[in-house]
Amino acid sequence: MSVMEGKLSDRGKAGKEHGHGPWMHVIGFVISIILTLAALWLVLSHAMRPEPLFATIMILAVLQILVQLFFFMHILDRRGPAWHVWMLMLAFVFAFVVIAGSIWIMTFGTGVTF
Repeated sequence: MSVMEGKLSDRGKAGKEHGHGPWMHVIGFVISIILTLAALWLVLSHAMRPEPLFATIMILAVLQILVQLFFFMHILDRRGPAWHVWMLMLAFVFAFVVIAGSIWIMTFGTGVTF
């Protein structure tokens, strides 16, 4: 057996040990498509008023993030370093600050004129 064949067989074994078969990716993909189509339908059909629509889209976005983390990025794996969870939390803080700041500025404006 060559070195390349050994690496390929090891990679297949590692995926099966952790339950990351192709079905998990297929299920995650289908859920992602459903969440995306639900958000698109809500917006295009004008099914709600703007305020509840915004809240619903934000909930769908959070669900989409969770699907990406658990089905594709395998966030529950303990194989990697422990600090990756802290870096993920820091990324959420940065994203929250950017989004909240953008909404704040769009809502209240800056009052600066040029």
